[in-house]
Amino acid sequence: MLKKYLKVIKLFWSAAIAAELEYRVNFLLASFSSLGNFVGSLFGLFLFYGKGYTFGGWSWEEALIILGIFTLLEGFSETFLAPNLNRIVNHVQQGTLDFVLLKPIRSQLWLSTNTLSPWGLPDMVFGCAIVVYAGQKLGLRINDYLISVIPLFFGLVIFYSLWFMLGATSIWFVKIGNVTEVLRGLVQAGRYPMVAYPTAYRFFFTFIIPIAFLTTIPAEAMLGRSQITWTLSAGVLAVLLFFLSTRFWRFALRFYTSASS
Repeated sequence: MLKKYLKVIKLFWSAAIAAELEYRVNFLLASFSSLGNFVGSLFGLFLFYGKGYTFGGWSWEEALIILGIFTLLEGFSETFLAPNLNRIVNHVQQGTLDFVLLKPIRSQLWLSTNTLSPWGLPDMVFGCAIVVYAGQKLGLRINDYLISVIPLFFGLVIFYSLWFMLGATSIWFVKIGNVTEVLRGLVQAGRYPMVAYPTAYRFFFTFIIPIAFLTTIPAEAMLGRSQITWTLSAGVLAVLLFFLSTRFWRFALRFYTSASS
């Protein structure tokens, strides 16, 4: 079964890349846009550190690790999440969700992997580059990077699950095209360490909207600061939210009115 799904995803992505590469100038424009956003993020961080201020003991290089992971997360969302999950609303509005549900493949898998956009790849490259640069300045080893992969993966699953559940609410509310932008706006808080925010905000971004699990906890794992309990908590939360996303989708489909009915 897994082999079959992987083959289907490969076909999806091959077709998507072939279609996108017909407009190669877009990739160049996307690269310049990503570079501009990245430089703006660096400048914003420099405004704090340029005068000797630090976020709760986080050095400039350590804060760059956070920014790099955040940029990588942005690239991941632009490449894999936004091209797919933002279309759930369109499928509901236009009635094309009927055709998705009739396909011999799980609808959630189809909706989550049907396409991708290479325009987010520059952000992923910039994010990885700044993480490696800052890591070299801090003397990090390959093992330090590998350790952070686990909580980073958990963070990506958490982000996906939240986004998918928001998209699924379009079955009731239909016109919620901007609701995912609210989530992406909240994720902007992850560009800085959580200690940069007041206690109430840290509580909100950890236990209400778990932004801390997306950037700060993977960075702390890379730097050897994170306790194993936080990584385990990230894993439990990722599994729980992914399970909830599948159950929530099945629950939402009970209220879906077919365009042909």
